[in-house]
Amino acid sequence: MANLIYKRVSTDQQSTARQNLVLDEAGIEDPIPFEEESGTSSRLHPLQRSKFGELLNYARPGDTVHISEMFRLVRGTQHILDVLDVLHRDRLALRIHDGAFSAMDLTARHPRTGELLSTVKFMVQTLAAAGELQRELQRELTYDGLRAAEAKGSKGGRRPAIPAGKTDAVRTAYLGGRSVAALAREHDVSRGAVRTAVADLMPEHTAAGHEGTPATELPVTLDMPGKVADFLRAAELEPAARSPSSSSRPAIWRSSSEAPQGAG
Repeated sequence: MANLIYKRVSTDQQSTARQNLVLDEAGIEDPIPFEEESGTSSRLHPLQRSKFGELLNYARPGDTVHISEMFRLVRGTQHILDVLDVLHRDRLALRIHDGAFSAMDLTARHPRTGELLSTVKFMVQTLAAAGELQRELQRELTYDGLRAAEAKGSKGGRRPAIPAGKTDAVRTAYLGGRSVAALAREHDVSRGAVRTAVADLMPEHTAAGHEGTPATELPVTLDMPGKVADFLRAAELEPAARSPSSSSRPAIWRSSSEAPQGAG
C-alpha cells in the first residue's frame, strides 16, 4: 500500500515549505509526491486539477492520500463531499496531518448503506462553512484596510517608475553624490526604479562595460558623528595625492617627500 502526498500553492509567490514541514514531521514512509504547478487556484475543482488526477490514476485500492491541511485539496463544502465520494469509490484512505480536520476520520461510512456517517457529513459541512466565513471576513477586512489607507492618501501596489521628465535630474543628482535610497525617497519611487534610471552610471556597469579602463570616480559622501567631523575639520592633515602609475593600481602618498606606496 502506497503513501501518496498531495501538495498545492495558490500563487507563484508562495512555497510548499510549510506543507513539507508538516508532512516531514508526520514521518510518512516512502512518500510518493504529487505537486500541482505554482498558482493552481483553489477555485478549480480538485477533480479537474492535473496532478490530483494523476494521483487518482496512479492510486490502487488500499493506498493512502496524505495532505498537510484539508484546504490544500479542497475549499468549498461540495468539493469536500465530491472528493470523499471518489476516494470511497476507489477505496482510498485520506489522512490530514494539520488543521481542524486532522483528528477526524473523513472516510468513515455506514456499514450497511455505505454512505458517509451523518456525524462526519455534519462536521465536514460545519468546518467547511467556518473556513469560508473566515476567508470572507479576511477579504472584507483587507478591503476596508485598503480603503482607509486610500483615504489617508496612501496608494497600494508597486511604486511607479521615474517619469521621463525627471530621469535627467535623477541621473545628475546621482553623479553629484546622492544615494539611491535618498533619491527613491525624494521622488517617491522604489530603489529599483532609481537603479534602473542610473544603471549605466553605477560602478559595476562601468567596470563591466569598459574592461581595462579605469571607471569614472564618483564623489562619496560620508555621514559621521558631529564631534568626529569637527575634529577632522580642525585637524591639520596633510592632503592626500593620488596619481596613476604604470601598474594596475594607483600610487598613493601623503606628501611629495614620501615614496609612492604600491608602485612597482
